Amino acid sequence: MNRPQESAARTPAGDPAPPPVGGVLWSVAGDIRALLMLPAALAMQVAHPAIGAGVDEHSVFRTDPWGRGERSLRSVQLWVYGGDEAAEEGRRLRRLHRDIQGTDAHGRGYHALTPAYYSWVHATGFPVYRYGLGLLARPLTDAQERQLYAEWLRVGHVLGIHDRDMPQTVEEFWPYYRRVLAEELEATVVVRELLDPDLPVPAPDRGPLPVRLALRLLWPVLRRPFLRLRAFLTVGLMPPDAREAIGLEWTDTQERALRRFALVVRAVVPVLPERLRYLPLARKARGAARRAKR
Repeated sequence: MNRPQESAARTPAGDPAPPPVGGVLWSVAGDIRALLMLPAALAMQVAHPAIGAGVDEHSVFRTDPWGRGERSLRSVQLWVYGGDEAAEEGRRLRRLHRDIQGTDAHGRGYHALTPAYYSWVHATGFPVYRYGLGLLARPLTDAQERQLYAEWLRVGHVLGIHDRDMPQTVEEFWPYYRRVLAEELEATVVVRELLDPDLPVPAPDRGPLPVRLALRLLWPVLRRPFLRLRAFLTVGLMPPDAREAIGLEWTDTQERALRRFALVVRAVVPVLPERLRYLPLARKARGAARRAKR
């Protein structure tokens, strides 16, 4: 049985507390580089047949990809920067998934809140952050890696995940992770769609009106290059062992291109002003934290 390292942190209202201000997640979850890593985590999630079937049958990712992406991103940001709203967002997600059930491609029944499935969705964030930060920022020290995992467990509490359903230490995480890779993951229908450069994705419908109109006009030209870039980053920023377990091709040429891309990102992002470097909820939370110190 997994052993919790400490009792879950709580807010004054008794709700699970989000990760601490100034922690590892506080620094990286709202950084624009997190946008580049999220597709890799999503692909690892839907590579599980039960989760892939749930997304395939119940998600609006085909009919409303931009809206779904915006809502998912806001949700992830609330887990870390939402303060008292974090726990309510966790409850909202559990309510949303309460009726998601069906049969996967192997004829096995699934329910979205089955602990093994719900926990895997959450668990993917840790290896993706760890690997992605090593490429796009700097590798984590051992102490930072342990802190990141402890903070990710706190996010799990926010989402309603019990200690018994997640490994409670980094040392316990890796055998669990390798077992899921070896025994569960595959290139599901949804994985293949996410990596398809010919997918009929509609033009973006979010953002300022002039930008939306321009993208609508240019989308016939931009759609395929955008999807090729998304597929490249999805596979490239996925930990290599997960990439191999799912059966995704990755060449030495692609690896060199990714390293060049990462070099540019590492040079440019740290010198951007805060309004460009951090996502809106992160900027708001960071500003509030600074004001609270005065």
